[in-house]
Amino acid sequence: MARELTKRAVDSAIRADSKENGAIFQANAALEQAAYGNPAEARQSAAEALKLAPASQGVEVEAALAFAMAGDTARAESLAQDLGKRFSLDTQMQSLWLPAIQAQLALDKKNPASALNTLQSASAIELGQIGFVNNLSCLYHVYVRGEANLAAGRGSAAAAEFQKILDHSGIVWNCWTGALAHLGVARANALQARTSQGADSDAARVRALAAYNDFLTLWKEADPDIPILKQAKVEYANLK
Repeated sequence: MARELTKRAVDSAIRADSKENGAIFQANAALEQAAYGNPAEARQSAAEALKLAPASQGVEVEAALAFAMAGDTARAESLAQDLGKRFSLDTQMQSLWLPAIQAQLALDKKNPASALNTLQSASAIELGQIGFVNNLSCLYHVYVRGEANLAAGRGSAAAAEFQKILDHSGIVWNCWTGALAHLGVARANALQARTSQGADSDAARVRALAAYNDFLTLWKEADPDIPILKQAKVEYANLK
């Protein structure tokens, strides 16, 4: 269903003589597929978005992040280099987008410490509006920071980042980061449960179960074959 809706949105934008808008819809779809665990589809959608509007800043940054999340590090690095040169004086590019892309690339290389260091520059303006999206921001950089903290074994810090997304739903609107932040909170608390002892571990486990339940309830009508949903169900069952 999501793929069909994306196709309709892209086709509608193209018919309205706005290839860039159509390409941004396609790039958004690429990010979603990467986040949901469908890297091949993500890479295909990102490539299609770039074909529609190769000169668009919005399309290029979202495609670059999608490639990074989908494991195509070479393509992501190439796009990031181009963006850095083209928009060397753009504050959001230098402080938000490029750090998010570079941090995701660091995660691809199993280097969460580098990812967290890279994302430090985003903190000051991370709640600012992104110019080319319909909502204010999907807070991609906050989501990547949460993932980096998880990878670094920092459960409490990861939970705080994902919770930040949930606390700013008016900014995020219906971005996929809003839904997956519930899962991020669950995984962060599950990590705390494994690495703590006694009452602290028990409390973290209760929080994790509640967050998993929130996510699974939110996605109760989702396609059951979505990889991240299948994994979440396994994690929830194992925690119970």
